[in-house]
Amino acid sequence: MKNRSEQREAPAAAEAAGTRQRVARSILDHGPSTAAELSVRLGLTQAAVRRHLDALVAEGLVEPREKRVYGARGRGRPAKAFALTDGGRDAFDHAYDELAVEALHWIERAAGGGESGAAAVLAFARERAAAQAEQYRSFLEAVAPEDRARALAEALTSSGFAAAVREVAAPAGEQLCQHHCPVAHAAQRFPQLCEAEAEVFSDLLGSHVQRLATIAHGDGVCTTFVPKPGHVPAKPTTATESTAGRNPA
Repeated sequence: MKNRSEQREAPAAAEAAGTRQRVARSILDHGPSTAAELSVRLGLTQAAVRRHLDALVAEGLVEPREKRVYGARGRGRPAKAFALTDGGRDAFDHAYDELAVEALHWIERAAGGGESGAAAVLAFARERAAAQAEQYRSFLEAVAPEDRARALAEALTSSGFAAAVREVAAPAGEQLCQHHCPVAHAAQRFPQLCEAEAEVFSDLLGSHVQRLATIAHGDGVCTTFVPKPGHVPAKPTTATESTAGRNPA
């Protein structure tokens, strides 16, 4: 039998584990976050948040990073942001994906299924993608057109997509590469998520973009071609054409 001390410690340990789960989930939902941001979101003191962050770092689920600053940086040392590690994301992916797929299925059924259901899911995906894009719009509009793809990659990385840009010689342009997709499993079933994301990229960059590959369809990286400013592709390639033989993205 457990002694009284163990009986008192068990609920406290369970409560601490639950709070650490809330801290990690907030980082998953909002991207790399400072202790101050987590404190406001979760209604905890910064000291309490830091204790839980230390525990998550020790478990290898969270890692500290220098917080990215868009625009002019103020005086003083930049705040430290905490991001989920690959192990931390894996701990959430299964449950998160199941919930996302169930929610999208519900939207599809509630709209009547078929073409109406697919259109309802696309409308949701577009609204979600547009809301995320607004976080980056002012930053991208402040840089030169030729620098916007790299600026978008930085913004996506700050949100957990591990993005980068690489030059391609022919056709003239760049490839925006996302090495992580938090909704990959949901996007396997609902390609509208990828379609809406590509539309938002085009809007933010002020250029037609071409989705070449997606993690959701089994590729190692989500790859989007961004033409150089002033360059017009001879024949725009749709996502369906570029992923022939697979589900459209």
